[in-house]
Amino acid sequence: MGHRLSKIVTRTGDDGTTGLSDGSRLRKDDALIEAIGTVDELNSVVGFAESQQTLPHLREELVSIQHDLFDLGGALSLPGHTVLAEAHIEAIEQTVSAWNANLPPLKEFILPGGSSAVAAMHMARTVCRRAERRLLSLDEERTANGRVYLNRLSDLLFVGARLAAEGQERSWNPQRFS
Repeated sequence: MGHRLSKIVTRTGDDGTTGLSDGSRLRKDDALIEAIGTVDELNSVVGFAESQQTLPHLREELVSIQHDLFDLGGALSLPGHTVLAEAHIEAIEQTVSAWNANLPPLKEFILPGGSSAVAAMHMARTVCRRAERRLLSLDEERTANGRVYLNRLSDLLFVGARLAAEGQERSWNPQRFS
């Protein structure tokens, strides 16, 4: 493969537009560009979450997810290209099931935080939910698997946060002023 990004400063976006993979240009506030940007933001937040983890299997899964998110962003930037496959969704579902099988049942909502590893996972989860909403705003059939993937990914990030807490979760106390 050649040098894909040999020139970083191009000035082509100075007019408020950005290019898609097919060479077309859209305004930077277009719904598609907003979706692509939010998926990119999610990838960065997942990378930060990965850097905070101590459990090797969590770190490995988060790196794998980053590859999926890069694929998703690339597919979004290519009009007409299908966004992710069923296999991506099934892999996430299997991981969620495996991780969740060893966790105690939830009795209350969990407060996001307690450690940097847990907080980073919850930040990734909330950005993931926003990315899902941005794909929904596109209302395109080709993004359906991407939306489902992000929906499952937010579940994985929640369960991953529970794993990262290593039994030290902080539960919401609705009776704290009673």
